Amino acid sequence: MNLFWSSAGPFPMEAEISPFDFERRVKSAAKAGFGGMSFWHTDLAHILETQSVAEVKRILDDHGMTTFEVEFLEDWFVTGERKVASDKRKHWLLEVSQALGAHHVKVGDFHNTSVTMPALIDAFGALCADAAGHGATIGFEFMKSAMIHRLEDCLAMVRGANAANGGLIVDIAHTNALGIGNTEVAAIPGRFMISVELGDNLQASDPAYNPGERRYCGEGELDVAGFIAAARATGYSGPWAVEVFNHGQAGWPVEKLDEVAYRTTLRFVS
Repeated sequence: MNLFWSSAGPFPMEAEISPFDFERRVKSAAKAGFGGMSFWHTDLAHILETQSVAEVKRILDDHGMTTFEVEFLEDWFVTGERKVASDKRKHWLLEVSQALGAHHVKVGDFHNTSVTMPALIDAFGALCADAAGHGATIGFEFMKSAMIHRLEDCLAMVRGANAANGGLIVDIAHTNALGIGNTEVAAIPGRFMISVELGDNLQASDPAYNPGERRYCGEGELDVAGFIAAARATGYSGPWAVEVFNHGQAGWPVEKLDEVAYRTTLRFVS
């Protein structure tokens, strides 16, 4: 599954809307070999200004695309005006996810928002309950900017919520940045593994390391093969998601973005 940021266009992207035509993106991903893609909420809203959800689904079906991620939901665990706005986006994302038959909806936090663990567990459980009404699965992506980022806290949240349709999105870029080793990844209970994201980078200790950019698998110093082996050790059998974005891709057509992403990842997961 090629994620939105890997194939949507120039990095950084203005207004988080791809300059590439949606059908061209789907055709390109399928031709490269991908079986799925992700939808970023602002870009999806832009697509739906001129096409219905049914038309989007038809385009995906016509090109054999079957696995989708719908993202991104913030503030589902807070109160006040932020929660009101989050609830509005939540209902929309869940409806679209259901119509597309998405594999999961990605949620998280970018602001290190303060929250107690009991409140967070309750909020994640409530979110998963709402999602279940739409046949949706919720994946929490942990990262340095999230409200929690220690693996033990992430596991405490999903264990506490005890929702069959809720778990974690494990991204090699974030495990590396957080100092979470492959041994720890391998110990995650398989039932909590919703999606695994791949890419590469330099080690965080390298002076040239840029956490704001991602390299293709095999183009950095991360133990991509070891990370994949650790994910498989959990019993994970879901999609391998590619997330790569860097300034070196400037000016690339979507076809090249997809072809390089697929080719460089395939040799690690085949």
